[in-house]
Amino acid sequence: MFDAYLQHHESRIDRLQVAALCGLMVLGALFVYSATMVSGSASLAAWYNQSWFRQIIWYGLGTGAAAALCCVDYHTVARWSVIAYWFAILLLVLVLVCGTVRFGARRWFDLGFFSLQPSEFAKLAVILAQAHFLSRPVEELRVPLTFWKALGLMMLPFVLILKEPDLGSALVLLPAGLAMLFVAGTPRRYLVWMFACVGILGALFVANVLFAPPNWRIKLEDYQRRRLLVYFGTEDSPPAGASKAERERLRKQQSDDSHNVRQALISVGSGGLTGKGWRQGTQNALGYLPRSVAHNDFIFSVIAEESGFVGSVIVLTLYGVVLFTGIRIAGQARDRLGKLVAVGVVTLLFSHVFINIGMNIRIMPVTGVPLPLLSYGGSSVLGSLIAMGMLQNVYMYRKNY
Repeated sequence: MFDAYLQHHESRIDRLQVAALCGLMVLGALFVYSATMVSGSASLAAWYNQSWFRQIIWYGLGTGAAAALCCVDYHTVARWSVIAYWFAILLLVLVLVCGTVRFGARRWFDLGFFSLQPSEFAKLAVILAQAHFLSRPVEELRVPLTFWKALGLMMLPFVLILKEPDLGSALVLLPAGLAMLFVAGTPRRYLVWMFACVGILGALFVANVLFAPPNWRIKLEDYQRRRLLVYFGTEDSPPAGASKAERERLRKQQSDDSHNVRQALISVGSGGLTGKGWRQGTQNALGYLPRSVAHNDFIFSVIAEESGFVGSVIVLTLYGVVLFTGIRIAGQARDRLGKLVAVGVVTLLFSHVFINIGMNIRIMPVTGVPLPLLSYGGSSVLGSLIAMGMLQNVYMYRKNY
């Protein structure tokens, strides 16, 4: 009777994970406010049109969507995964045809009050469809055709997102998909061969970007190639016989390309132990860290400058709690579907955190991958909270199987 009483009163949600998510949302609202309200013109706009207020709205909508998702057993949700997957593919195709072009990329649908980025939701559809596909008997996973089908599920959206172009969002699909293949029990020899091929192709790609003559280079957007050159610390050599003005223009171009990364590093380093104080960060306030990216791609630099090492550790600790509770949920799942969904979500979140913070401290190239729940953006916030809802769903219904 006592055991039954404890089971009845056991929390249906992972409270520790929810507390960490709430902490991240509070920090996100505070530092989006700090990053966007430094100029006089920003404060002139109506409060309901300001970024920090919109971010809070996205938090509310995302939390509601996550709660609604938790009302339905994840097995029931998974039955709709194929429809969700092909709907996401349709959106990725449509955005290439009639999406809004910004900064040379066609990634968004302009809905007036909201810019929808389909790739953020396509990631979740891929994880759900992949988990549903791989939750079959292990014997079937040993069939080569099954492996190639699973790989195709991942590569189709990868190619479409890459065409936008959005290299960062495309790349985060790979670790999530590969982790799910490994946990599902795919034969090691398939994964070893795939890792070897990816490693060789990656090395050839980098060598081509850095050393190949212009006629032999892989076709990349100009800004993508320049970001890679900045990351590897190399420069475009001026053509033979280039004039002094041409050489000066090339030097200025290279300085402009590395500006964001340099200023982000200065922001992180200047924060010291406890930071300069909320809304007191000079890099952002004076515009050295460009205001167009301070509240999204480089929000971690704003946090590090204003709250210092202590604030950075708090952020990493909150993400660590979310990640480790996610791993615990995966370990407690009693069926393959729940385990694969949890592993996919955790790996996707870890990839976002690692890449975004990495590019803020220059251990990763700049790719435009948002920092979950901290970077400003409706699609990113909604996608992150729905992904957390999927994790909580696995936790809530784990004892049903």
